[in-house]
Amino acid sequence: MNLKQIIDKKDQAAQYMVDEITYICEKFEKRAPGSKGEHQACEYAAKQMKEYGCDRVYVDEFKENPDSFYGWIYFTITCCFLALASYFFIPALSIVFIALGLVLCVLQFGLYKKTVDKVFKEETGHNAAGFKKPTGEVKRRIIFNGHPDATWEWPFKYMFTYLGFDIHMMICFVGAFYTLGIAIAKLAGAFDSNPDLAKTLGLVALVFAPFWFGLYFMWNKKRVVDGANDNLTGCYMGLAILKFLKDEGIELENTEIGVVLTGSEEAGLRGAKAWCEAHAKEFDDVPTFVYSYDTITQSEQLMVNYRDLNSTVKVDKDVSDLFYEACQDLGIPVKKGFVPPLGGATDSAAFAQAGMRATGITALNHALPDFYHTRLDTPEALNKDCLAKCFAASVKVLEKFDDGAKQ
Repeated sequence: MNLKQIIDKKDQAAQYMVDEITYICEKFEKRAPGSKGEHQACEYAAKQMKEYGCDRVYVDEFKENPDSFYGWIYFTITCCFLALASYFFIPALSIVFIALGLVLCVLQFGLYKKTVDKVFKEETGHNAAGFKKPTGEVKRRIIFNGHPDATWEWPFKYMFTYLGFDIHMMICFVGAFYTLGIAIAKLAGAFDSNPDLAKTLGLVALVFAPFWFGLYFMWNKKRVVDGANDNLTGCYMGLAILKFLKDEGIELENTEIGVVLTGSEEAGLRGAKAWCEAHAKEFDDVPTFVYSYDTITQSEQLMVNYRDLNSTVKVDKDVSDLFYEACQDLGIPVKKGFVPPLGGATDSAAFAQAGMRATGITALNHALPDFYHTRLDTPEALNKDCLAKCFAASVKVLEKFDDGAKQ
C-alpha cells in the first residue's frame, strides 16, 4: 500500500509528538522505573491506542527491583576498597575481591542479569500494548516499541559533561585492574626481593580511592529526569503512526500493527523482558518484525543497530536492513552501527533474546550529549527535524513491510 500521504505529513507528526511529550512531562509524575508516573504514562498510552483504532489493548504489570541496576556499583566499589586494603596483608584476598567486583559489573550491567536484584526493594512496573487488526486475514505483523520510563540523573555527567564522566569511569576501571595486577605480582613473588617497591605500588593505588568513592554517588535516586528524548520520542513513533493512519482513514488488508511500550528499560530492560516472557510466543503465527526506538534526537546520528546490549546480542539482519533501505528510499541519512561495549542497550536486545525478530533504532551520538541522563532532557531539547525524518522512515518501513519485503 502506498503511504506517501502519511509520509508527507511528517512535520505535522513531529509537532504532534512534541505536544504529547510536553504534556506528559508537565502533567504526570516523574517516571522512574516501577513508579506511579511510569504507570500513568502506560495508562495514557493505552487510552490513545484505543482512540487510534487498536482493537486489543492492555496494560500489564510485573515485579522488579529497579534500584539494582545501579545498586551493583555499591558492591563493586566496596570490593575495590577491600581489595586495596587486602593487598598489603593478603594479596590473594585482594585478587578475590577485585574479581568478585568485576564479575558483578559484567553480569549486572554488561549482560543485564538479575545478579543482585533480590537485595533491593521490589516494585511494580508496567507495560502497555495495543494491536490493530487488518481488514482481512493477518499474514504479517509489525510492532513499534519504546520505553515510557525515565532514568535517575547522573550528577557527575551533568556537572562535568560526558568527557568528565567518561574519564572518571575509565580511571575507576584502570584503578581496579592496576590493583589486580600488583596483587597478582605480589602473590607470585615478584616483589620478594624488594618489599619497599611492593609497598610503594600499593600506596600509588590510593590515588584511585577518591574516584572509586565518587562512584557511590554516580546516580541520584532523588532526581528523576523528564526523559523527553530518552525515551518518550521512542514511544510516540508508533503512536504517531497509529494516529495518522486513523486520521487518513487508511486500513491495511493483511498487516497487523502493534505498539508495545515496555517500562523500566532504565532498570535493565526489565519491562521488555517481562513482556517477552508473558507474550512473545503469541506472535509465532505469522512473520513479526519489532522496531525498538530509543532517543530519537540527533538527525545526523540516525542509526540502525545491528548488535545490542553492549554488543553482546545480535539482532535480526532483515529487520535492520528494511529500516536502512526505507531511509535510502526517502533520501534520509542513516548509519549502520551497534550499541558499543559500555554503551548499554535498547529494548530490542530483550526481544532478540526472546527469539523475536527485532532491531534497535537510535539517533544519539555515543559521545553522549549534555541532555542524556541529566535534568536537561526536557521538551525544550526535542528535535522536530529528527522526529519527522524518523517518522517518515518508519512509515516507509510499514509500507515496504506491508508489500511483503524481507519476510
